[in-house]
Order: sequence, then C-alpha cells, then structure tokens
Amino acid sequence: MRASGTFRVAGFTPTPVPSPAIETALPVGVATMEKEYEGEIAGRSATLFTAAFDQSDGVGTYVAMESFEGTLHGQAGTFNFAHSATTLGEGRQSEFFVIVPASGTGALAGITGTGGIAVDTDGTHRIRFDYELSH
Repeated sequence: MRASGTFRVAGFTPTPVPSPAIETALPVGVATMEKEYEGEIAGRSATLFTAAFDQSDGVGTYVAMESFEGTLHGQAGTFNFAHSATTLGEGRQSEFFVIVPASGTGALAGITGTGGIAVDTDGTHRIRFDYELSH
C-alpha cells in the first residue's frame, strides 16, 4: 500500500555534539526535531537528526531516525523509520528510506516497507510510505 502526505517541521533544537570532535571541512551537527503530518499520513514524529551540511551553498548529507505516532490510511499506531539523503545545492540524491522492522504498535504492528521524501519548489515537504501490514 502507499500512503502520502505533507509535513512541516514544528520544532528544531540543536544539541551539542559530544567530544572529542574531529574537525572536517563540514561540521557535524546533531538536533532533535518535531514534525506534524497531514493527508493519508496524519500525526506527529520525534526525530533524531544528524548532518554534515553547509547552509550557505546547501551541500551536505543528513541521517535521521524518526518515531512516528498517528495514522496511515486511518490505521492508528506508532513505528520508527530511518532516512538519509545528500544535497548538492538543490535536489536530493543517494536517498535511503526504511521502516524499521518490528517497531510497529497498535493497528500498525507488523509494518514493513520503504518510502521517500520530496521538497517542492515552493518549499512544501512531501512524504510517502510504501508499506505492508502483517498481523
């Protein structure tokens, strides 16, 4: 099944990186995020976000682990998903997206699958899950 929706970042809180740090051309940052979802995907998530990114030219890579609470096509529960991507100023490449096996609860128990994230030119953030439920 495929569920799609939009999301917005409701909170972004940078967190100190533990020492010792190794200095590279792009600094590594860690943050927590809160997101809100609408559409066939409705709910919220708490995200652990790590990135090596240059804000001035939009070049870098991120890795994120999200804990989602809400509904997919009206089926309520929670699960984790992980994703990463690289940007070279615009667009996304080298994308990775997976629903964490055995992480689902409620009506989403047994969820597995993949998905993706896209950002429209107007800044709208879109997400999709290609998933299966085995109960």
